[in-house]
Amino acid sequence: MRFVDSNVFLYAILKPKRKLTKQEEELKDKAKRIYQRIIDREEVILSVVHLSEIANVLEDVANLASSINFIEEVYKTRNIHVEGVTKEEYLSAVLEAKNGNVSINDMLAYLIMARKGIKEIFSFDKHFDNLNVIRIEE
Repeated sequence: MRFVDSNVFLYAILKPKRKLTKQEEELKDKAKRIYQRIIDREEVILSVVHLSEIANVLEDVANLASSINFIEEVYKTRNIHVEGVTKEEYLSAVLEAKNGNVSINDMLAYLIMARKGIKEIFSFDKHFDNLNVIRIEE
């Protein structure tokens, strides 16, 4: 099982309102391939916090209905595991993020991965390269 970062879902499902750069097109194509693997039943995990990030962006960029539909589909999909987060765990992520060059939610992903023994993450966020995980872009 791999952790999946919110940026993978966002690159895969958002429709751009402008012409994408070549690099953005490549990321979008990679994200779509990862998303297809998830649809094809590859086991992944993300936290409820990361799911909330996706919901907020979808609601802002698309609309509330798109956000709700996505969240409902995630919860119906058995191979996508949504991990709860305690306030203590989130506070740990905040404190650890102070010490590293990583955002709070990236640190939260890392802490969940460490707790669950997960070594790999689907992500386009290079900050994960500063942590003891394997970042996978394809």
